[in-house]
Parts: sequence; C-alpha cells; structure tokens
Amino acid sequence: MTDPWVALDPGTDPVERVRVLQRAHETFTEAGTVPRPVRSVVAESWRRSARAGVGPDGSASVELSDGDLGSYRAEHPLAPLMPLFRELMGTFASDGEHLLAVCDAQSRLLWVEGHPGTRQKADDMNFVPGARWSESVMGTNAPGTAVALDRPVQVFAAEHFIRRVQPWTCAAAPVHDPRTGRLLGAVDITGGDGLAHPHSLGFVQAVARAAESQLALLSPVPAATDALQLTALGRDEALLVTGGRTLRLSRRHSELLVLLSRHPDGLTGDALLCALYEDEWVTPVTLRAELARLRRLLGAGVLASRPYRLTVAVESDVAVVERRLGAGAVTAAVAAYAGPLLPGSQAPAVVRLRRRLADGLRAALVSGRDPDLLAHWAHASWGEDDLQVWRALAASRPTAPVRARLAQLEAEQSALRSAFPGRARR
Repeated sequence: MTDPWVALDPGTDPVERVRVLQRAHETFTEAGTVPRPVRSVVAESWRRSARAGVGPDGSASVELSDGDLGSYRAEHPLAPLMPLFRELMGTFASDGEHLLAVCDAQSRLLWVEGHPGTRQKADDMNFVPGARWSESVMGTNAPGTAVALDRPVQVFAAEHFIRRVQPWTCAAAPVHDPRTGRLLGAVDITGGDGLAHPHSLGFVQAVARAAESQLALLSPVPAATDALQLTALGRDEALLVTGGRTLRLSRRHSELLVLLSRHPDGLTGDALLCALYEDEWVTPVTLRAELARLRRLLGAGVLASRPYRLTVAVESDVAVVERRLGAGAVTAAVAAYAGPLLPGSQAPAVVRLRRRLADGLRAALVSGRDPDLLAHWAHASWGEDDLQVWRALAASRPTAPVRARLAQLEAEQSALRSAFPGRARR
C-alpha cells in the first residue's frame, strides 16, 4: 500500500493532492499496522485553499509598500514587540539560517528578518514585508493558517499548497490583545529542514505568549471607572472588558449588551422582548431572569432598570467600524471589521444590525473598486459566497482564479433560481 506522503510530491496535480489528503486517514503503510495519515489540520487547510481558488503555482501580492508599509507598521499594535521578538528569535534565526516574520490579522507580512542568504531565497517567492500570505491567497502556510484558525500551526515541506513554498518549513503562533482577546497577527519562524522538529512549534508558541505578557505590561488594563469595552464582531460569544476583567459572555448576554450599548437612554422590557425574541410567547419573566444574571456578572451599579440601561459608557468594535465608515475611512473600517456581528444570533434586532453593517461595508467596497480591499472581503470566510463583491473583484482584478470563482458562484445562483424561484444569493 502506498504511503500517502509519497502522493504529496510537489509535481502532483493539486486536485489529486486534495483527494489524497481526504483519503489519508484510511491509508496505512505496507506493514498494515502503523497509520501514516496526513494531519487533519493540513487536510482541512488544503480543502479551504482549493475552495478559495488558490492555484499550485500562485504567488503572493505585495499590498503594502514604501511609505504605506512604514506608516502602517509604525501604528500597528505589534510594533512595540519587535525588540522582544528580535531578542528571543533573532540569534536563532540568523545562526540557523532561518527567518523571523511577523504578520497582521490579515496575514500581511509586516517584518521579515534573519539570515541574509535565506532572505534572498525568500524574496523569490515574495515572502517579503507588505505581501499577503493569507491562506485564501497562498494556500496552506504557517502564518496564514495560524491566523485562519487562530491557533499555533507548523507546516512541513510538501504540506504547503503552493509548489514554490514546498522546500520550506515554518511554524507560527497567533498573538492576541491581552485585554480584549482580539487577534492582532502572528509571529512566525521560517526556514529549511532544520525547523522540521516539534520543538520549533513549542518555541514560537512560547514567544507568542511572552509577547502577550509584554503587551499587558505596555497597555495596563483600564480602571474600573473606564468605559466598558465590547468585542462582538466575528464572535458568537462577545468579550467584555470591565473593571480589569475580560469576560466571555453567553450568547444572550452578548445580544443584550450589544443592544443596550446602542441605546444609552435605555430600553423598556417590552422593547427588549421584541428585539431579542422571535417567539412572541416568551414571557417577561424569562427576560428578567437573563437581566438579573447579567447584572450580577457586571457588578453593582452597572445595569440599571426602568428602563434597562447601562450606567457607564461602552466602546464597541461595532461602533468603531460605523464611525470609520461614516467618515469615509473605508480601509480603516475594513481593518476593524473582524466578521459579522454575533453571527450565530437570531435575535431580530441583532440580525438587522448585522445586515446593515455588512451591507454598508459591501456598498463602500463595491463603489470604491479597490481590488485589495475587495480581495480581502472576498477571501474572508464571510465573503467567500458574496456574489456582488466577487463581481466587483473580477471587474477590477480579472485573474483566472477570481474569474473561476465568480463563474462557480453564478452557476450556483442559477441552479438556486431554478430550484427555488424567487430565491437568489446576494
């Protein structure tokens, strides 16, 4: 029986390689006793890469260059950590002929440093500052997949989706804001066979944890009297920073705080019932019980009643996106948009707000016709089926993968119309 790793030869057709990965868990060595499966994290990443239309001979595009890169790096929250990264990883990278790389939450490389000879080789595949190495653009790779999964990842040689990257091995770990839990980017070590060891992943994980500890020292938690900080985009359960604590809220409490944060003058019980529940038979007793639990969680004096209102100011990521979009700062608004608002929520008021925010961003992107911003949206999990954005992207950047994905979406829409007249994808 063939070892599945043999089928991952760089010359293998990419479609067949995905099939090999899908069958890998059922594959064994000739001895028939020792399983040799392709790792599930790789198999799943390959499937996502294939769905995104990544080609085996693709290359990274440089999205930030010259002055734009310099100003963006200077303001990025990971910039203060570069001395720490260099201290912990610089000698290791130089002596081992590896590279230290740091990317943002969109998998754009901000810093690439290390052995000069290795840097020169990396230039040939556009592993350079300013280039986007997201999984949806460059397929399976440590920094891109670590950001996509929000977890540490190590990728060995032929596990990379794109051929020219397969001589390399890399390990990356995400770095988060210690106060809000927001993903800031990832730190990565990239090189040759010398990194093909599990200790490489443990090393980069330890560096990421040290970075988060350093950020906690550089950015002390707000005092108890400061505004609440609510993070609800791209999360089914919001994060709340209050009184020096970071709380993961239940889904219902997440919905309540999103709605109360948007109504500083308060909402009556009846208004909250209509905003939260599709079922008109839900009783006020159920709502009062939820609010009582939320009041205990927030602490004394934070949640008042008659009407229900928050007694302290709230700064939310939703409000940040809305302000930037209202000011015409589309790039900044997209950068702050971590995904749909509470995507699992079915509360009527949350659904309306989620749709309004996404529609506003989509309209700004389509009218602005910036191919980089359109590509960022189209390749994100929430935009992979967005026909309107894919059409705009195909008009501004008509590459073969983009045209292929657009054709696929239009065919699916046509089939949907035939099966369900009157229904169509946005």
